[in-house]
Order: sequence, then structure tokens, then C-alpha cells
Amino acid sequence: MIDADNLKATRPPRYLRCTGVLLLLWAGAIAWGVLPIPAAGAAPHAAIRETSFDFGKIYEDRALTHTFVIQNTGAAPLNIEDVDPDCACTVPSYDKSIPPGGQGNITLTIKPFSVIHQFKKETKVRINDPNQPMLNLVLTGVAQPFIEIQPSHIVRLRGAPSDNIQGQVRFISHLPTPFKITGYRTTIPDKIEVTLKPEVPDKVYVVEVRDKSQQSGPYAGLIELFTTSKERPRLIVRVFGEIHSPSAGGQ
Repeated sequence: MIDADNLKATRPPRYLRCTGVLLLLWAGAIAWGVLPIPAAGAAPHAAIRETSFDFGKIYEDRALTHTFVIQNTGAAPLNIEDVDPDCACTVPSYDKSIPPGGQGNITLTIKPFSVIHQFKKETKVRINDPNQPMLNLVLTGVAQPFIEIQPSHIVRLRGAPSDNIQGQVRFISHLPTPFKITGYRTTIPDKIEVTLKPEVPDKVYVVEVRDKSQQSGPYAGLIELFTTSKERPRLIVRVFGEIHSPSAGGQ
């Protein structure tokens, strides 16, 4: 025989029984699709085709511009919160917000005369993508002077006073506008003779330097050239003389 008093003691309180029934009904509703399952929070996702670009060989007087394309493959707007180049010479412009399924641009421009030889410029981009909050964009290349000097800016005159000792320097302009060397002066006019010749008008000039000291001994000085270029109004050629008598040279 079942003891009624013991049965009452083992039964859970009424509020727990009601809660259990509600939980069973809620679980059944989800199983049959009556109630929606809560969705995870929507988030943006950045997809970028490239994070680096090489300009190759360029000249230092040109502005260098490249645009990086960034896509938002997420379900919320992708915000570009900050663009921070490592050099003040790099100027950024960019789309601040990219809608889901859309794409935007980050354009970086390096100012003229800001790079020389082999260079690498980095820019950090902070975005609201929870999986990759930071992008690093890199621009590289090899910048050549817009006025090329061949073989170098140094002339060495070696030999005996009786020799015809001479050297030359060629200046080649890569400017898009006409370039002229309008004149020169030297700090050692008693030691050298200078001749300025236009090889290709408005583009290539040759400076010939000849020893006229007729005396043994070393000397050094420079030739200052004046140009029509606003960015490079002066060019310098350094001259080193090593003049010796034939007897001294044979020892």
C-alpha cells in the first residue's frame, strides 16, 4: 500500500513542476520551428586582394600613388577607423565605411622627392573586423635621381704635368620639362679648366675638366653648376688632382 503522506513528501513543489512543463514546451517549439533560434551577432569581415605593391624603378620627382581595394564579406558595416603611415611623406585617402557585400578603397600617395634608392613604406590600417583588427599595407620600389650623373659626381685627375689630364661628367635629366645648366663656377680656377657642353638640348649636358696646374702636388676643389630646376637649382662636382713629375711616378 502506498503511503499518501510519503507520496506527498516525494513530489516536487508545484512551481518546479510548472517550470519543467514550460521548459519541455519551449524545447518542443524550437524543435518544430515554432520559435526562432537566437542568431549570433552580425560582424564585418575584411577581404583584401593585396597588402603590398612594388612600383619597380621610378624617378624621385614623381608622386607615387596606389589604391588597395578592400571588400566587406561580413554581415555588418566594415569601418576603417584609422590609417597611420610610417612617414609624413605618405598621404592617405580612404572610404570610412563599407556596407556588407560592398567594397572600398584605401589610396596611398608618396610625395615627390620623398624616396631615394631602394625604399619601403608601411601603413597600418585599423578596422572593426573582430578577426583581423589591423592591416599592414606596404609600398616598395627603387627610386632613381631625376638628374642622373655618369659616371659619378667625382672627377680624379692623375698624371704628370706634361700629360693631357682630363675627365668628364655627364648629367642626364629625366624631368618631363626642359632642363638647362646655365653656368658654373669653381673654387680652383688656377688648377683646372672647365668646359660645359649641351649634348642633347634641354636634357643632357657634359662637363669636361682638364688639369692646367702644370705643377706637381695634390689639390682638391669643386665645381658648382647652376640649373633651371626648382628642385635642384645647384649641382656639385668634386675634383681631386694628383699631379706628379715623371721621376716621382717611376719610383
